[in-house]
Amino acid sequence: MTLEELLAKYEVAELRLAYSAYIDCGDFERLANLFTEDAVCDFGPEYGRWEGRATIRTNYEAAMKPVGGPFDALHIVTNPFVTLTGPDTAHARWYLIDCLTRQAPVTGLSTRGGHGSPFLWLGMYEDQCVRRDGVWRIQHTQLHFLWPERPGDRIEATAERLRGM
Repeated sequence: MTLEELLAKYEVAELRLAYSAYIDCGDFERLANLFTEDAVCDFGPEYGRWEGRATIRTNYEAAMKPVGGPFDALHIVTNPFVTLTGPDTAHARWYLIDCLTRQAPVTGLSTRGGHGSPFLWLGMYEDQCVRRDGVWRIQHTQLHFLWPERPGDRIEATAERLRGM
């Protein structure tokens, strides 16, 4: 692996880490700027498909309203697996542990375990990233929800694709 490839992988990883920081503190403008103008967010039947940076920004802000204020939820991403698919393209996969730090009645949400368990969702992000004008951005992201309910057909397709990498 070359130094340039290592730096590219690091920059792609920084996108998802910045995503978590910006969504959790409620900075939706900076969050939206992590995406290309023509980006797509595919969140399945849970949240739908969002197309374009402006729509993505608006929908993130609306989806986070019930969560409450800054850091009432934490999007913890782990196990980064970044594969460069070209000089300016990459695929990245992350595990998501989505927790609530405060719950109803203070906020609009509560977990299945109430205050005894902070877990809201467990899932896996898959990102297609591109570098344009020297800047990496997310072009397509898909969130596979793994818990509490697991849509098996999407998960099996993801597992099969990852086995081929």
